[in-house]
Amino acid sequence: MPLSTKADLLSPLYRNCLFRSDERVDAHDHVSRELADHLLRWKSGMPDVAMFKGSLNRLSMYLLRYGAEVEVTPNPFDDFTLVHTSLSGGAEIEVDGQKLVIAEGRTGVLTPKQHVRLRWYPGTQQLILKVPHVLLRELALLDEGEKPELTPGYLLDRRLGTQWDLIMHSLLNAMSLPAEAALDKTWLDHFEHNAALFLLSHQVRGSAQASSLGLQVVQPGQLKDAVLGAGDSRRMNMLLEYMDARLGAPLSLEDMASAAGVSIRTINELCHRQHGVTPMELLRNLRLDAVRSRLRAQPDLSITETALTFGFGHLGRFSAYYFDRFGELPRQTQARSE
Repeated sequence: MPLSTKADLLSPLYRNCLFRSDERVDAHDHVSRELADHLLRWKSGMPDVAMFKGSLNRLSMYLLRYGAEVEVTPNPFDDFTLVHTSLSGGAEIEVDGQKLVIAEGRTGVLTPKQHVRLRWYPGTQQLILKVPHVLLRELALLDEGEKPELTPGYLLDRRLGTQWDLIMHSLLNAMSLPAEAALDKTWLDHFEHNAALFLLSHQVRGSAQASSLGLQVVQPGQLKDAVLGAGDSRRMNMLLEYMDARLGAPLSLEDMASAAGVSIRTINELCHRQHGVTPMELLRNLRLDAVRSRLRAQPDLSITETALTFGFGHLGRFSAYYFDRFGELPRQTQARSE
């Protein structure tokens, strides 16, 4: 079951509210104390800040929201890794020269070495797992003081999202146990090791954005038609990751084919085979889903500005596309979310 802000599974966090406030200064102080010292710049919207926490032996989990749009610039952290899952809304993250877009339902892994900046969309709520590097060192059999070789930042592969959700479910279930049932440290270590081993096993190598998204760099003239079959899922995943990271950018069929490492003809066949639509229709549907998610999380946003943000330049067509996909107009989505 995908993680959600309304899921009963999050009750161990909701029972331990660290703070709730509409004061900007309070937000900075509490988040700095729990995660990392940082600069916090408030953008559009009103503050509606809340932070909840759950802990096992060495892992800590947080549910955090700011309410308004914010820009967060933490100091690089070298003794822990943060795993962000967007439960609602989303965030854009610049980490050591890479740009990640963590859309609703997606997960990003952050271990910045030089620089990191996060822009949270209005209404965003993130589930954050703090993984100390001492745990990763133990599992990687490194000596004390050695640093695990970790990618500064990457999006978790779509195909691994369900597995990661299950791991988070197990951690939350362990946190929900009565104190007398959760005293066995060795038993709790099993859940923590499982999460840490997952992260170590699925590190993304390379510093270029294409590498962080699992994309192949294909030079002009080197494109070859894929042999459809075993490689379909991998290539489609590469295409979806590419689209997700560029929802507001102009994309051509050539761009998409290059990202997936196939020809234009093959990318059309692949999209029809797996989704029943053209590549451009698939991109449009992802953009419509992103608009709806944003309007549901922040119903007071401008529909026009939100549509433009996600690449819709013709507002009349946008409304028609939106109605065809969801059976309601954008303003009706907003009204139901208020």
